[in-house]
Amino acid sequence: QVQLVESGGGLVQTGGSLRLSCAASGSIFSFVGMGWYRQAPGKQRELVAFITNIGRINYADFVNGRFTISRDNAKNTVYLQMNSLKPEDTAVYKCYAAPAGATAYWGKGTLVTVSS
Repeated sequence: QVQLVESGGGLVQTGGSLRLSCAASGSIFSFVGMGWYRQAPGKQRELVAFITNIGRINYADFVNGRFTISRDNAKNTVYLQMNSLKPEDTAVYKCYAAPAGATAYWGKGTLVTVSS
């Protein structure tokens, strides 16, 4: 059973930056993909970004060049660098890891709050 632990959330002003980390308890090398979802109060969960095991990356349209996802297989960690943050980016950000042919693993989430 793999555990995912997110960190790096917090309170930041509009235009600020945060770097989220998702540390896995085991090797992430075999995961088909890893990524980040977010859920704001009263809203549905939405995909932010994901990266495959061969480095293919997708971002949600609202990212618009502000976020960068990366993975470090040696450290079993996925990162989300978020720049130019806006109040509408306020949400709980959750990391997920998708093994091939199996149910995805999820972290508990980290809260990002962007003040105006």
